[in-house]
Amino acid sequence: MSTLSPRESAASQTHADRVPFSWSHFSPSAGLAAVLALLVGYSGPFLIIVHAAQSAGLSAAQLGSWVWAVSIASGVAGIWLTLRWRVPVITAWSTPGAALLLAALPGVPYGEAVGAFLAAAVIVTLVGVSGAFDKLMKIFPASLAAAMLGGILFHFVADVAGAASQQALLVVPMTVLFFVGRKLFPRFALLAAIGLGLAIASWQGMYGTAGSWQGSSGPLFTMPQWSWTAFINLALPLALLALTSQFLPGMAVLSASGYHIPARSPVTVLGLASVITAPLGGHGVTLAAIIAAICTGPEAHPDPQRRYMAGLVCGALYIVLGIAGGALAGLVLLLPKALVVTAAGLALFGTLASSLTAALMDEGHREAALLTFVVAASGVTIAGLGSPLWAVLAGGSVSWLLKARPKSTPASKPVMQGKN
Repeated sequence: MSTLSPRESAASQTHADRVPFSWSHFSPSAGLAAVLALLVGYSGPFLIIVHAAQSAGLSAAQLGSWVWAVSIASGVAGIWLTLRWRVPVITAWSTPGAALLLAALPGVPYGEAVGAFLAAAVIVTLVGVSGAFDKLMKIFPASLAAAMLGGILFHFVADVAGAASQQALLVVPMTVLFFVGRKLFPRFALLAAIGLGLAIASWQGMYGTAGSWQGSSGPLFTMPQWSWTAFINLALPLALLALTSQFLPGMAVLSASGYHIPARSPVTVLGLASVITAPLGGHGVTLAAIIAAICTGPEAHPDPQRRYMAGLVCGALYIVLGIAGGALAGLVLLLPKALVVTAAGLALFGTLASSLTAALMDEGHREAALLTFVVAASGVTIAGLGSPLWAVLAGGSVSWLLKARPKSTPASKPVMQGKN
């Protein structure tokens, strides 16, 4: 029996009987929800992109083009999907993908990295066009994908402790306020921590000089270059993370709010958007999950059929911020590195916690997931292949091995029961 209210049930509709578009459906609550979603989306993940670009030694122009590409693609694709289905389809760049690039992008020639972005986008598009998304999720356990992501994120969350040892007066207050905020004002905890960090950095005179910024806000085309190493270390993990860590929870958020649309549509559209923007430095756009919940719930509007306006406003804001992407990147480059590292680590903290929870929740794959996490967190590189791939291979092999082992005999059950 459905637990949805009549209004919530009305949100579950097909494309044929979707609600007609009307400007009268706009409401201040929908606009506010979209603004809040973008604030949360840009406050943390944006700094992850900047941190990844700095670690890889990208130029300011390349960073500006990267931000332009993922923002414009998110905005245009989000508006199109929202209008097509009349539901608040909230898009975003792949935050787990950006976190992966923190570790994998340094040392990779930029042209080869762009080629890997393109290859990952093609893989996602083919999965969407073929309708194989649901089948793929059954083949590769979600707990292993979560464990791989957790292993990748662990190092960068742990970097906050390292930053604290060097800039304690900056990092410790930010971290304390973040966790206090998680209790008192969870939606604004990260924003408050970043705001405090900006104030402390200003007080201590830690900002860089404006003369170091030589970039632009527009797109910068880079010819993709093929490399098997980049394909294996970047493209495959990027595609896997996009499908399992973004599209899967993104569809779950829509479904939980009563919006049922075929997964083939957003996967294909966002895959194509990623293909188009890959030569401009975009590492991929996907469905949003956490920020999407802000726009799909009753906070956006009590009537589910009018919440699609939040998706349209969100898409428009993406485009505006994308146009200003170079300027935003330039401002962030003036920030002290410890602030960027701390903000990125705190932004990833919740994702790391969710990944570990999802990885260890399934008892049948718990050991395999733990091995996947350990290998991914180790950062090991063997034969030029990075830890994400070895983590998938190790975890997948153990998962298959344990699945094939004989079941416990009935005689062992009393022993287990005695432990409870």
